[in-house]
Amino acid sequence: MSTDKKEQNQEQEEKQTGERQEQRDKQVEEYGQLTLEDGEAKIHLLNIIGEIEGHECLPSNSKTTKYEHVIPQLAALEDSKTIQGLLVLINTVGGDVESGLAIAEMIASLSKPTVSLVLGGSHSIGVPLAVSTDYSFIVPTGTMMIHPVRMTGLIIGVAQTFDYFQKIQDRIAGFITEHSRISEERLLKLMLETGELTKDVGSVLVGRQAVEEGIINEVGGIRDAFGKLREMIGTGTDA
Repeated sequence: MSTDKKEQNQEQEEKQTGERQEQRDKQVEEYGQLTLEDGEAKIHLLNIIGEIEGHECLPSNSKTTKYEHVIPQLAALEDSKTIQGLLVLINTVGGDVESGLAIAEMIASLSKPTVSLVLGGSHSIGVPLAVSTDYSFIVPTGTMMIHPVRMTGLIIGVAQTFDYFQKIQDRIAGFITEHSRISEERLLKLMLETGELTKDVGSVLVGRQAVEEGIINEVGGIRDAFGKLREMIGTGTDA
């Protein structure tokens, strides 16, 4: 091969590498998602941060996770022949219940191995998201806030409204208990705790407490999460 030909091939490879990197950067910036490939396994990274945005747009200065971005990505992951697993990084204050549960149900129904890692916090509807994976981790300083359903805006003070609240809470509690080791009785007790939060009802679990309560599987960090996911991919089984 001539020198000119080699240089052209090298330039073409560098251009393609640059385009791939640019596409990866754009994917992270716009969607908080990235597909990682290290030779051992091809893993999709889903970053759930800020507030879970529902049917209404939140202010532009708010950090949000948009369910209309996440849902198609999860469908594409399930359909992909090359991506072998999903790692979910969570640092959320909660947000829209319907959208959060929709994402959690999508993750739980994936046929590929999934692992979650709670970083700063996984509050409110973030709890179902954390337990939706096959295996879950929380960092030692990570927190999980468990509380009853809240509503904002106009609320009609009739019995049907409170029945509707109860149904929503039952759906959330049912999902959490189905995908973790905590009992429904214990979960409801944590939700309705009155002596811990000064201006609210509920409980805050820090790191190991979430494991001891049976919500999260293990205390660990990013290395542990990657290691567990690669192990699950290698054996072809769920945790």
